[in-house]
Amino acid sequence: MGASAISGEPLTATWYISTNIPMAKNEPTVAVERVQTGIRLERRLLKVLKALAEYCDMTLGDLVEGIVLHSFEGKAPFEKTTLKHIEDLKRIYGLTLSANDSHRLKEKRG
Repeated sequence: MGASAISGEPLTATWYISTNIPMAKNEPTVAVERVQTGIRLERRLLKVLKALAEYCDMTLGDLVEGIVLHSFEGKAPFEKTTLKHIEDLKRIYGLTLSANDSHRLKEKRG
């Protein structure tokens, strides 16, 4: 039992609306071998990606794989409604970087 149940305080549950991307009913799955990696990302970018993965009800790894696979084929990985949500998350986490900044990033020295 959680502390709230023991202390007599009411239990609360957080609900959120997620975007599930359904696969075609008869589409076969593809077996892959995943490896653990330790990539470094800009702090605010990672926060936005983690929040977006939660919003889409998927793991961060699944989200990154989807973004990369779409990008490799020159396809947009997100619909307009998801792009709007990304803009909201960028504002919430203070992410002001854009694609124009991608080749100009330099890590701060401590």
